[in-house]
Amino acid sequence: MKIGIIQQSCTADVAQNKAKLARHIADVARRGAQLVVLQELHNSLYFCQVESTENFALAEPIPGPSTELFGRLAKEYDVVIVASLFERRAAGLYHNTAVVFERDGSIAGRYRKMHIPDDPAYYEKFYFTPGDLGFRPIQTSVGRLGVQVCWDQWYPEGARLMALRGAELLIYPTAIGYESSDTPDEQQRQREAWTTVQRGHAVANGLPLVAVNRVGHEPDPSGQTAGIQFWGSSFVAGPQGEILARASETDEENLLVEVDMQRSENVRRWWPFLRDRRIEEFGDLTRRYVD
Repeated sequence: MKIGIIQQSCTADVAQNKAKLARHIADVARRGAQLVVLQELHNSLYFCQVESTENFALAEPIPGPSTELFGRLAKEYDVVIVASLFERRAAGLYHNTAVVFERDGSIAGRYRKMHIPDDPAYYEKFYFTPGDLGFRPIQTSVGRLGVQVCWDQWYPEGARLMALRGAELLIYPTAIGYESSDTPDEQQRQREAWTTVQRGHAVANGLPLVAVNRVGHEPDPSGQTAGIQFWGSSFVAGPQGEILARASETDEENLLVEVDMQRSENVRRWWPFLRDRRIEEFGDLTRRYVD
């Protein structure tokens, strides 16, 4: 399968961001992409650097204007698209939601982000209610997609549950970057940890994995920090964690990556992790902490 990944910078102009996304989707589709994966909250700046009720105006219902746009693009270019939206479910109830569009433009399914961070410059708990749709793959014409979002990527349990429910590909739209006060060495440790943990999900489940991050600098509207330098580095890994492609750390980039979707079958035969799991001993995983 040919996968297009779109790593781009964003501005405060939502219409401009959407227009640029449309151009990039057209680019990878014309080069043969069958599946196109976008970054987290791609319609706007990463607004979670501050807690402001005004930012809720960026949210929209699903279906809504953005699903109409990306559905139309999916149909026009005959591709499956994984998008990332700020969902207004009801007054006072919002989610960070990935939406998957089928090639005919219909909504194949959605995933609501389960793990919600609350860190300096990542004040997501102010905006997002934790997801309630579980870790369930979304069936599409290109395969069963195990879609999660950003902070979910640090937790092996979600990836495992997606795999146990038949996911054929793990996908993580992302928004993560450097804090300016960290040393260059610390910044690189963080970026490599981000890459490594996701490669581990690919290995542990014998599945290819796609992670698409934002790139570029976005200022902190409050002026309390120097903003976030998103580190790009979007990548595709194979089922043994091998890096098939990796985008720039600093530049916008559209990558077209070919993934052998049959390889997972052989990898799981060589490394039968699902066979050898001691599930009768895993009950404590449902506890917050085991004394």
